[in-house]
Amino acid sequence: MTSRMERSAMHYDLKNVGLRAHATAAGLVQLCKELNAAGVLEDDAVSRIKDAIADEIALTAPRPIRRAEFRQDICERLNSIFSGEAKLGPAENLAFATDHTD
Repeated sequence: MTSRMERSAMHYDLKNVGLRAHATAAGLVQLCKELNAAGVLEDDAVSRIKDAIADEIALTAPRPIRRAEFRQDICERLNSIFSGEAKLGPAENLAFATDHTD
């Protein structure tokens, strides 16, 4: 069972990656983790699930941003969410953020 802090962090991470319907997305991520850990869902299947999510989100890429770059950022953040190992920063730091400066 995850703590309130972990659930709050997951909500924040899902919001930053661009997923909507946070409750459903959090459940999907947790389900994938549980099924993978139990050996029911192979790593390749989890990768296909993440690809399907990234493909859907990439359709919403802002016009001035290249879709491939947008999708790459989404994939990196999805990998971090599914692994639970990397701490994600605010969405403003993403390459596709409108107010991002180098």
